[in-house]
Amino acid sequence: MSAKLPPLKRTKNDLIATGVITALAVIGAGTVWATAPIRGTELTPATEPFIASAALDTIPEQLTEQWRVTDTSTNHKPQITGGVLSTADGNTINTYTPDGSLLWSYERNKELCALSVGFDATIATYKTGVGCGETTAINANDGTYKATRSAISSDKVAPIVSNDRIGVLSTERLELWRSDLVRTIEYGDVEAPQESGQQPHAECSITSAMTRKALLAVTETCPDGSAYLRFMDTTPEDSRSPEINQAIKITDGHIVAIGQSAAAIYTNDPTPRIVSYNDSGEQVGDQAVEVSEIPDPPYQNSTADLPHHMSWFNGTSLILFSPTQLNVRQTFDDALGTGIALNGSLLYPTADGIAVANWDTGEVLRTIPVDRGGFGGEVSLGVVGQAIVEKRGSEIVALG
Repeated sequence: MSAKLPPLKRTKNDLIATGVITALAVIGAGTVWATAPIRGTELTPATEPFIASAALDTIPEQLTEQWRVTDTSTNHKPQITGGVLSTADGNTINTYTPDGSLLWSYERNKELCALSVGFDATIATYKTGVGCGETTAINANDGTYKATRSAISSDKVAPIVSNDRIGVLSTERLELWRSDLVRTIEYGDVEAPQESGQQPHAECSITSAMTRKALLAVTETCPDGSAYLRFMDTTPEDSRSPEINQAIKITDGHIVAIGQSAAAIYTNDPTPRIVSYNDSGEQVGDQAVEVSEIPDPPYQNSTADLPHHMSWFNGTSLILFSPTQLNVRQTFDDALGTGIALNGSLLYPTADGIAVANWDTGEVLRTIPVDRGGFGGEVSLGVVGQAIVEKRGSEIVALG
């Protein structure tokens, strides 16, 4: 029979080592909690999913205020998807049903950089330690998480949106994402490139960008004083390596409309005008317009799509473009912002209310009076349920 081994005894050194390991574990767990994205985040989903009903399809005879909510986002028009309205109140996202009831909310203790909607989701981008690089997509109808992404980004961005892509734009770079927030393209000065030479014009500064379907159009200025309008695919083979199809040299210009195969820029050279180019690099339109004030980049264009026209509000007039070559079709000089299409007509805001116009002839058929209580700034329209909603500065006002 083998001899019995003496029982194990904990020495003083063993106790010290155990204490050190325990302290390090606590510190590590605390660091993870303190730096985790979930800290300082509160998502309050809907008590039950919202089911959208039929949207307004007839032009009202009269309109009165039904409800109003705060919207401090930099968007020029109401953010509507899935039959609900999303707004920002500081760093909090609130989403409302057509009767003005709060459906869900998402609150963070980080600065909100951009708010947009698409793919039946609300997309919010916040500033963290990597710039405006933390983005969350939330299902619009019930307030549940859809997707998230985190990447190095610029400190100031604007949303860039189409029916097929969504992303953010800065003077340094832009990104476009799919509905699951997977990046399909990045362009510009990438802070941490995986391979050198992937970005062809990292030294240039982006001044404007718009996208539709497979087309991405960008204007930029370069250190040597040159300026370009560039066309590229929204989904190159490698998202890190843009595929530029056309580079059109311009004196200056900012994109104000985009189609599936063309883009229009506003330029002051030699006089204020809108010039359009197709994706083969050919100039297909040139029309003189009044002087327009272009915001400092990055910014979101004051644009809206209509069934047969693209539209742009230049600060004083609403301009309608043909859908293919983006030639100027109509100009409404009394507009306060972008409008909507309803029952085959254009409805756009004026100082007296909402004008009902024939978009083919430019004739204003009548005006629906709206009392805005002396508000005289930009106004842009949207439709949520049976209500027409107006974005007035930092408020959304529903009319019914």
